[in-house]
Amino acid sequence: MMDKIVYVTGGANGIGKAIVTLFCKDGADVTFCDIDTVAGEKLSNELSSYKCTYHEVDLSDARVLEQSVNKVIEAKGNIDVIINNAGVSHFNSMLDITVEDFDKVMDINLRPIFITARTLAKHRDAHPQLNRYGRIINMASTRHLMSEPNSEAYAASKGAIVSLTHALALSLSKYHVTVNCISPGWIETGSYDLLTEQDHTQHPSGRVGKPEDIARACLFLCQPENDFINGQNIVIDGGMTKKMIYC
Repeated sequence: MMDKIVYVTGGANGIGKAIVTLFCKDGADVTFCDIDTVAGEKLSNELSSYKCTYHEVDLSDARVLEQSVNKVIEAKGNIDVIINNAGVSHFNSMLDITVEDFDKVMDINLRPIFITARTLAKHRDAHPQLNRYGRIINMASTRHLMSEPNSEAYAASKGAIVSLTHALALSLSKYHVTVNCISPGWIETGSYDLLTEQDHTQHPSGRVGKPEDIARACLFLCQPENDFINGQNIVIDGGMTKKMIYC
């Protein structure tokens, strides 16, 4: 990834932090955005020996997000890889969740994927000489196909991401940009050491996932030779969605 310019949303914590860190260490020129300024600046400082830039962005503000993407394009001339990682959950009873709450989840989880892709497409369309390589990776979830109660907004947003992914893959193919999504299962972003044996052994892989599991998959998809993987949803869940469970 030595010559690749990368843009990551929600890069300050959890899976996003693992993605930013891995891509920086692999030699990419990474810009990441996040609303968490404390964590964003901390990570940027930690990776100061690499090419790493932090933008404070509230993804629910479409104008600010588009400005952030265009700022990278203006400064570096292009973006090779966009990883739409940011997302929020709003698990609450249907009796209590408001339409505004539902819309907020969509504004953060779903709409930014369209905005970043459209911004890149406009740039590539105006500069056809750049249309040799491109990757967009969107973060969905296994909850796009399985649910718990009171998760309507989150499940709807993640299901929409899977659909948006294959639509974008067709629309952006003329720019040689592949578009895929990843559906993580249980990825522990907190205290891994506090997990129980049952937490781990319920997974066919024998353990709960880590953010680095997702970061490595992103890096794999971005390898130039892996351009035949396109429009796909890749489930990374330790095998849990293939496990039959009966009460």
